[in-house]
Amino acid sequence: MPRFALLFISAALLLCASAQAASLHLVGKFGQPVYVTSSPTNPERLLVVEREGKILETGPGGTRQLFDLSELVSCCEVERGMLSIAPAPDFEGSGRIYVTYAGTSQAGGAEGDIHLDSFRPNPGGGAPIREPILSVGHAQEANHNGGQLQFGPDGHLYISLGDGGGSGDPFENGQDTKELLGKVLRIDPHPGQVPAYSIPAGNPFVGTAAREEIWAYGLRNPWRFSFDRATGDMVIGDVGQDAREEIDIAPSPAAGVVGGAGANYGWNCREGFIAYTNPATACATAKDLTEPVFDYPHEDPGGGAPFGCSIIGGYVVRDHSLGDLYGRYLYTDYCSEEIRSLILPLGKGIASGDRSEGLAVEKPTSFGEDSCGRIYVASKNGPVYRLEGPVPADCSAPVTPETPTTPTNSSPAPGQRNQSRSVRGHLLLSAKRLRPGGSRFKVKVRLDPCKDGGGLPVQLSRNGKSFASKHLDRHCRGRFWLTVAKPTPIRAFVRLGDEGERLGSEQLRLLPPKQP
Repeated sequence: MPRFALLFISAALLLCASAQAASLHLVGKFGQPVYVTSSPTNPERLLVVEREGKILETGPGGTRQLFDLSELVSCCEVERGMLSIAPAPDFEGSGRIYVTYAGTSQAGGAEGDIHLDSFRPNPGGGAPIREPILSVGHAQEANHNGGQLQFGPDGHLYISLGDGGGSGDPFENGQDTKELLGKVLRIDPHPGQVPAYSIPAGNPFVGTAAREEIWAYGLRNPWRFSFDRATGDMVIGDVGQDAREEIDIAPSPAAGVVGGAGANYGWNCREGFIAYTNPATACATAKDLTEPVFDYPHEDPGGGAPFGCSIIGGYVVRDHSLGDLYGRYLYTDYCSEEIRSLILPLGKGIASGDRSEGLAVEKPTSFGEDSCGRIYVASKNGPVYRLEGPVPADCSAPVTPETPTTPTNSSPAPGQRNQSRSVRGHLLLSAKRLRPGGSRFKVKVRLDPCKDGGGLPVQLSRNGKSFASKHLDRHCRGRFWLTVAKPTPIRAFVRLGDEGERLGSEQLRLLPPKQP
């Protein structure tokens, strides 16, 4: 019996003696699930994406089908099929879901082209209302579709696209900024309008000969990326060619701001940390490549180190019930099937503390995260699991804003400076609308525990820019009043010392009154 099949049978649903108080709880079984998320405001409305084209909702009341897009979805040659979804911020009211998929000819264009569409329920019943947003040609090869879809902490929509397929980027799309393949894009969708999307201010190639939708490039097959819900950092799991699998990171410079604008992650000049054997012609003049923070080989190096064939990028854990997994980045591999975690660097540097979590899922396809911060993992064979600690996370109330903590049992790699965050307690941020339907909020900041914290300067950041500051009172509290006219991400920072060390809160997103 293969090594990891045995691991799956013995450990997939059990707590390993050396694991971090985490086990896999079966949520349900589905048809080739490829992604899991939830309503942005209701974590009990869990959404599961099936590769052949169905989007299901499952929760305490059972499972029901939301949309069946099978006639539009080209499945399942090589890697084609439904790829990912992103519920709209107003999903609870509109029912709108943004979807990426490899399309049939009925979707428009050629078989295999990648489509980003909006779908919403039809008030008259029947098929959902489709509103196309963006399509990208991908007919020549059936692999390397990418397809992750995520609203960033800045409120813009991000989508990852593979390099167009084949082997070794034969179309040289990764380094070509006039092509959308091999990229992460950032847009603002406008479903039902013409044009159907706009380019956000601050996109790095606005006003140049390059495609203005591009946020970052030089990627081979970024099947999954995620945003750390506490810091806003973007983390990308990029599937490698024949030698290395890699993890890339774009640290967020401030609350509500996504990092990595214009970053070139190096494909196909490099594969992981090593030079690629058959680079594109553009690699001769490429410079300022952004190195990964971690890679691992395809051959088993032994000693319990990671290896595999196709990385499945995950999430930074922000579920306190998972013990010392909190603050660690989870990932797995389609071939090795082992769930592992590591500590991402703060700013520049490399990841450290990589370890096995003693858990495995057969043929894993994706991780997922709900709006409570709970982590899920899907198997191509049908099961969807939720990672749980000895006491499951309580999602009956709004998630308390939180600050990253440093796992105590991890150490940096030999010769590496410890990149972990220095934290003195938690900086908690909350907001209350002053009157129902109003646009004015009372924002509270609190340092907990309050030991020697009174008098520290606290700064409130809105859309990534500082706009108000004061000092914490003797109870380590600060209050601000804020009026919003549009969705506004805010974050608080406390300066801890003269050397610029800061403690940050988790980001909150304030919403304006609903329009009649």
